[in-house]
Amino acid sequence: MIRTADLDALPVREAVPALVSALDAHGTAVLCAPPGTGKTTLVPLVLAGLVGGGPRRRVVVAEPRRIAARAAARRMAWLLGEAVGGPVGFTVRGERVAGPGTVVEVVTTGVLLQRLQRDQELSGVDLVMLDECHERHLDADTVAAFLLDVRENLRPELRLVAASATTDAAGWARVLGRGRPGGAPVVEAAGVSYPVETVWAPPPRPVRPPHGMRVDPAQLTHVASVVRRALAERSGDVLCFLPGVGEIARVAGQLGGVDAEVLQIHGRAPAAVQDAALCVAQHRRVILSTAVAESSLTVPGVRVVVDSGLAREPRVDHARGLGALATVRASRAAGRQRAGRAGREAPGAVYRCWAEAEDGRLPGFPSPEIRMADLAQFALQAACWGDPDATGLALLDPPPTGAMAAAREVLVAVGAVSPAGLVTPRGQRMARLGLHPRLARALLDGSAALGARRAAELVALLSEEPPREYGDDLAAAWRRARAGGDAYAARWRAEARRLERAAASGNPAGPSPTDDAAAGLVAALAFPERVAKAKGRAVFLMANGTGAELHDGSPLRSAPWLAVAVADRPPHSASARIRLAAALDEDTARAAADHLLQAGEEVHWEDGDLVARSVERLGAIELAARPLRNPDPDLVREALLDGLRSEGLGLLRWSADAHALRARLGFLHRTLGGGWPDVQDDGALLDRADDWLEPELSRARRRADLGRIDAGQALNRLLPWATGEAARLDELAPERIEVPSGSRIRVDYSADQEQGHGRPVLAVKLQELFGLAETPKVAGVPVLVHLLSPAGRPAAVTADLASFWQGGYRAVRAELRGRYPKHPWPEDPATAQPTRHTNARLKRQQ
Repeated sequence: MIRTADLDALPVREAVPALVSALDAHGTAVLCAPPGTGKTTLVPLVLAGLVGGGPRRRVVVAEPRRIAARAAARRMAWLLGEAVGGPVGFTVRGERVAGPGTVVEVVTTGVLLQRLQRDQELSGVDLVMLDECHERHLDADTVAAFLLDVRENLRPELRLVAASATTDAAGWARVLGRGRPGGAPVVEAAGVSYPVETVWAPPPRPVRPPHGMRVDPAQLTHVASVVRRALAERSGDVLCFLPGVGEIARVAGQLGGVDAEVLQIHGRAPAAVQDAALCVAQHRRVILSTAVAESSLTVPGVRVVVDSGLAREPRVDHARGLGALATVRASRAAGRQRAGRAGREAPGAVYRCWAEAEDGRLPGFPSPEIRMADLAQFALQAACWGDPDATGLALLDPPPTGAMAAAREVLVAVGAVSPAGLVTPRGQRMARLGLHPRLARALLDGSAALGARRAAELVALLSEEPPREYGDDLAAAWRRARAGGDAYAARWRAEARRLERAAASGNPAGPSPTDDAAAGLVAALAFPERVAKAKGRAVFLMANGTGAELHDGSPLRSAPWLAVAVADRPPHSASARIRLAAALDEDTARAAADHLLQAGEEVHWEDGDLVARSVERLGAIELAARPLRNPDPDLVREALLDGLRSEGLGLLRWSADAHALRARLGFLHRTLGGGWPDVQDDGALLDRADDWLEPELSRARRRADLGRIDAGQALNRLLPWATGEAARLDELAPERIEVPSGSRIRVDYSADQEQGHGRPVLAVKLQELFGLAETPKVAGVPVLVHLLSPAGRPAAVTADLASFWQGGYRAVRAELRGRYPKHPWPEDPATAQPTRHTNARLKRQQ
């Protein structure tokens, strides 16, 4: 019997006529309805003609989560007074409860993707409703794009509804109404809500921010204490939002003794527990939930929400080379959704486990998965659809170019697409497995070697990382899962059975490998770039070039090779930490990672000299090497240039004259520019190696040969000979300047750059400049005169001799004439005779 009173009580019923009219007129629409209004339950029943008297249509409702799909189907069946599997059924991965008479089928978006790949017309389906599309899951975005493509090209009569729990519907209206002014119609349903008081409850002491999947235990202890506080201060059931299953279990463990039943809602929870949480209870409850209870599920009796402020978002998991979830701060939009659950039935309260001052700094909305996630599966789906670059798909956000390029590399490596991006028959089969392409490759190729059952069991272990207590040895974890009776082992067995059916291969050829060898093979097939060779006890180098270490006590510490399935890099650590791996032999490593095998000449600069070898490598791992007697001259030349870049031009032979020439040329380049070369910068010189280091560089074979190249002779080749300016070198930047005493004093052109004053330096004894009124110049630039005492020690510095003779000289004379009485110290140096001799010698000469 249909429960008419319950159906009539759902607030969304007021918006249903407008939604039906919009679909009749346009074929697509966006429905905005707050959680708890009945959009997931009443709307599909009306659109299918099961209630309300409309025409009978077959409706598919796509949910982002398995738990939400099951719950929605059970709720709709209950409203109709039917059992699940009759007019209303559901299909999730590994489970189908539906029959020939099913009119409304609730599926996960992943299941719908698989159906679309098998049957692009989606035969027999009249309407698809994409629920919770505001969450922006990648599968939902992809399904919407495929369905719009079907409407435009194959089935214009197919109806499409995007249902959102928020009013931020402009993007979906634009996409669903592509090409239509104003986009698709947006129908809004009013919800029933009551005031919700906000209580700010930050931790008493700072906690560490989340890192990867990790949450500071102090944060979880604080959340548990806030739950206890809420129970003491408020009435009604308490709904606590936590990021994942592990955090739910840890908080539940800290709520022992509370005067309430503690329930846990998440995708892995048994159906009986899920049903208990979604039913009205006569006793008080604490429901610990993931984000599934934000909008996908409605939990009755809730008056208080405790919000941990944490959520999980997809990221590329570099530890596993797969898409994964990372713990992040929940967005303000998610916070509003969560708080609203406390005011659905009566006034309530939300306890937020962070400071009010932090709230404004939180992100406004969760990031769309397509911007953050590993796109290998998406790229494979797009290639199977016939649009490898996804440029023709109606997506709310285009996939990032870099992420798509990385995804393409993975797909080519596993044989799913051709280098041009076209899907292969193997890739089409991979797409039907419901696995990441890496794991799909391991399943298919592993089945051929091990048989479908053993390969499926190992891939199931890799698809959901085993609990830490299973250890870091994949083969040992496999044996423990086989014998285990825990929840993980139960899920593992169900997934292994599904994968075995999907793999469906014949018997393996040849003898069956041991469990250890089989685990190594499958892990290497899934993660070939992480096969690793021992560099020392418990220390390994992976083919991708990253070092990795096992923890103390690992049974794998003595293995010569590993296939690393899971590894992470702790903050500030140069090496990765291995969390799950399998022992391996070199032959298997070569076979699994054959696309990384390279053999060739390696000529490079290493440890201060040129090294030339014939090397075979597996990625970054060196397998074999021998010296090369006659390496390629071009490779030798480039390696020597690398040596000069890394160690500097000091490897050449630099005489004092060569250093002086470099300084002179540098001065002219800075002063005159034009054709005078930049010789002070090593990089600039090495960029012009052809112009000045040849032919000597091409004849060199080792470091010692570089030391025989005369740098001064080579620099002469850079002078502007073509313009004739080179002949003016001694005129513009003379090596020496003749001073009034007759001495020829060397000019220091390097000092202007080293000391930053922009002038060459002339260091000369003061008495040798008597009578010189004008400061000497080079290339029009007055030199900086360092005046020296008769002993050659600094006495004064000036760029204006005339001014010095009139002023500064008196102070120098007063200080030094008593110290050097044998040398002339005339009162008027401007008219005195210049000399480099003592007074006595001057008298003898006279």
